[in-house]
Amino acid sequence: MKHGIHPVSRPVVFRDRSADFAFLTRSTADSAKTVEWEDGNTYPVVDVETSAASHPFYTGTARVLDTAGRVERFQRRYGSPASDARG
Repeated sequence: MKHGIHPVSRPVVFRDRSADFAFLTRSTADSAKTVEWEDGNTYPVVDVETSAASHPFYTGTARVLDTAGRVERFQRRYGSPASDARG
């Protein structure tokens, strides 16, 4: 690899404000805001809107849509399509 062309990877805290959840990982993201972590060190903090702690797919609150039921309900309500008159 060429020296000096890659961004610096450092420990960064990502904080999900909506779920009151934070985790420490390595990243190239940088922030002017800092936070003191559980180990007593100060790290840059990046606030995110969604993480695994708040996303419906990961929390199990996601709804599954029944598209087949919707099509059947539409056909019952409005009937089958009319036969094509293009002869």
